Amino acid sequence: MTVLRLLRLRRPADFADWYRIGAEYVHDVAAGMGFRVGDFESRVVRATDAMRAGRTDLPPDLARSVAADLLADAVFCDPFCQWMPLWYELGLAAPCAYAEFRLRRVAERYADDLPHLSVPRFSRPEDVYVDGRPATAYVDGFAERFVLADAVLHLEWFAYVARESGIFVPPLLVERTREQTVAYYAGRRTELDPDVRTFQRLLFSDDEWVRRIADVYDVDSALFDYWARILARERRRLSTFDG
Repeated sequence: MTVLRLLRLRRPADFADWYRIGAEYVHDVAAGMGFRVGDFESRVVRATDAMRAGRTDLPPDLARSVAADLLADAVFCDPFCQWMPLWYELGLAAPCAYAEFRLRRVAERYADDLPHLSVPRFSRPEDVYVDGRPATAYVDGFAERFVLADAVLHLEWFAYVARESGIFVPPLLVERTREQTVAYYAGRRTELDPDVRTFQRLLFSDDEWVRRIADVYDVDSALFDYWARILARERRRLSTFDG
């Protein structure tokens, strides 16, 4: 089965494992950083079970976590692709648009009864400058662009989904991580602070997210494999300097 298998996901039950895998990623990163996660693990189990049963009438805290996770995934692909070469962006434009449509449709069913939930906006290359030039001007090659894009966007994704799931993420740490990350991957900084490096190393475990999505949804995709290899390589590289 190819990546087209994902285009057939429509119902809440279809996205139960999708939510679970993303929420477990949030939990593991937060716990790894020593953030207070409370009963988030058990809430993820309850939300996942409800989704598998096709239920959308969740308590507000569970509904917010589900809606935020799916909305963040829905709007992640387009800005990410804008960091990449034009041929890559154009090649994924249609699948990304359709995936956004499907994810939004399901997310909206969980957001219906919430008093407020903002859709996140993730950074585009024109939003991130280093010494007066776009950060992408400092990287060459596909893998380098991919790592830079992910380092910026998975930080933003995590901060949003964790917050909407009731996990406090220190704003100053997020700000410092973003500032150092951009400078580091643009070659304007030689090292990351130890806590920032640990944070990014944990965030780069999104290679496991890619692999788990592929396994659960029976996706046999060279593209998914390539993504996972790039992310895993960067995670291992950061680990060599991390305690």
